[in-house]
Amino acid sequence: DIVEHAGVPRFLFSDFPLGNSAGRPHDTASQALTLELALTLLEAAPGPRTTLQSPLRWRDDPSWKLDYNNVARMSADELARRRREFEAQKVIARQVREGAA
Repeated sequence: DIVEHAGVPRFLFSDFPLGNSAGRPHDTASQALTLELALTLLEAAPGPRTTLQSPLRWRDDPSWKLDYNNVARMSADELARRRREFEAQKVIARQVREGAA
């Protein structure tokens, strides 16, 4: 893993899709457990490059990894929708940046 290769002092690995490393959306129990694991790791890590793997799973069936953002499995309509959505998000981000300046 790139994080371990970089030599971070402590690493809590969650096998969740990107953007969901703090737990499942709208699932306070999974988020609380993730926080508890991270704080325990921070306190108890025996040394640098310590990795702890979260016991949580996104789904019992690991096939979600094949589907997650896999453009080969998306229709042209889905790709176009995602492009439009991404472009709209970039416009909003630019407006926020320019408004903050």
